[in-house]
Amino acid sequence: MKHLRRLIWHIASRLLIVTLVLGLLVTGFYYAMNMTNIYIVLKDGMARRAQVVMMTEEVDELKKYFYDSFISRDAAVQTVINGTSPYQAYNVVGIDHRLEMGFTWVWPWDTTARVDIVERIPAIDGRVKGSVAENYIDQYGSEALYPPDWISARYRATLVKENGQWKILSIQTIERLEE
Repeated sequence: MKHLRRLIWHIASRLLIVTLVLGLLVTGFYYAMNMTNIYIVLKDGMARRAQVVMMTEEVDELKKYFYDSFISRDAAVQTVINGTSPYQAYNVVGIDHRLEMGFTWVWPWDTTARVDIVERIPAIDGRVKGSVAENYIDQYGSEALYPPDWISARYRATLVKENGQWKILSIQTIERLEE
């Protein structure tokens, strides 16, 4: 009886250790998968948002990354829709978009995530459109030849997972950053 009890305890303890290790591996895998998806959605979504604002691309492209409620509330996107974008008179051909993401923990069963991000666009490749170039130089000086700087900021992004896909629900500005 004593040997049988030892054998059962030995098997149970090894089974428990194997189960714990497998549980940690599965949790690590889903954490990595969720964080990768969140990073890609944030990076591509914020870059597309900046491209829509600066390069007057289609606003409908943002629906892949953002909820409609965010698009209708976002001041930067609304300037494009209203035709009041400060980049409207510029022909922007490229941007250097950079996004840094802070640490966050997302359990495999979580459907909401909050992440602190820092968005910067240190270089904007573009010039004022030829039709308004002289008017802009007369009105604003020679620095008006180039597009205005993008305002770098630290944001708190809230993402929601729906039908297996993460989308950005809201972005709140924490602070504006001086370059």
